[in-house]
Amino acid sequence: MSLAASIARRAGRRALSSVPALFGVIVFTFLLMRVLPGDPAVFFASGPNAGQAEIQMIREQMGLDKPMPQQLLLYLRDIATGNLGRSMNTGQPVVADLINRLPASLELTFTALLLALSLALPLGILAALRPNSLVDHGVRFLCSLGVCVPTFVSGLLLIYAFYYILGIAPDPTGRLDVFASQPPVVTGFILIDAAIAGEWESWWAAASQLVLPASTMALFVLAPLARMTRAAMLAVMTSDFVRTGEALGLSRRRVVLVYALRNALLPVITIMGIVFSTMLGANVLVEKVFSWPGVASYALDALLTSDYAPVQGFVLLMAFIFVLVNLTIDVLYGLADPRVSIE
Repeated sequence: MSLAASIARRAGRRALSSVPALFGVIVFTFLLMRVLPGDPAVFFASGPNAGQAEIQMIREQMGLDKPMPQQLLLYLRDIATGNLGRSMNTGQPVVADLINRLPASLELTFTALLLALSLALPLGILAALRPNSLVDHGVRFLCSLGVCVPTFVSGLLLIYAFYYILGIAPDPTGRLDVFASQPPVVTGFILIDAAIAGEWESWWAAASQLVLPASTMALFVLAPLARMTRAAMLAVMTSDFVRTGEALGLSRRRVVLVYALRNALLPVITIMGIVFSTMLGANVLVEKVFSWPGVASYALDALLTSDYAPVQGFVLLMAFIFVLVNLTIDVLYGLADPRVSIE
């Protein structure tokens, strides 16, 4: 059996084992939304003076007039058919809304994660090679600053400094400048779509819009990545194979980057998966500050109006992505260290 077929078989087995967890998430989210205070039918009525007949009609449209066990069974049936309901805010099916908004959140999250990794790995390695030095203390200060400052505060500070004071950043009003043309939608990722269409002015405008929100998210997750890299490198640098490599006359660069870093990557990969899943859910404040049309801000707007279907769809989507990320991490384990099997 080829390696690809073996990985696919194991991945399928892992996916099946995640079904009970996804089912638990679905049921818990359903019950949680029903115990929240407030009647969504009253909210979505035409006004505070809406009659009982209108409120009852909306309640029937949302299926809230049925007993809760029956509502749960109907909801499970709809999920099995790929129907996540209809949003009362947008009037659109939740699946369509999520499909339209998910690329925006993924584009922001991937960019922020790449930016954080490009900073965290070098900083963690430098801090490990010079423990308790000025470099180590500087990295520790930067990590503490990124964790202690809430994302909406750091986002507003970046807007104030780079847009309002210096004027070198575009206005924080979405994914694309109002004067830039929207590239034809292929993947939903504006950077990729603009590159496919060869519209480099739109690509540059979209990249400029990404800088501040991605930097905000990257600062937030810099600490766990850099600290984990430092701790793993410190443990590996005292290993016998590192001392043996240095005794054999291998260059310091080769010992650190080829042998030590590869063995230190396993815990970094683990924390990277957790960080990515956390970023998708924690994007809500960043998306609100930068008017980013992602799924997190969509779910928050729905939660504030007790619009059940979008919130339930968002939680289910996040649970599915979390399972997918964990599965990817398991596969990366085997690539980083062939001794590790995902069996």
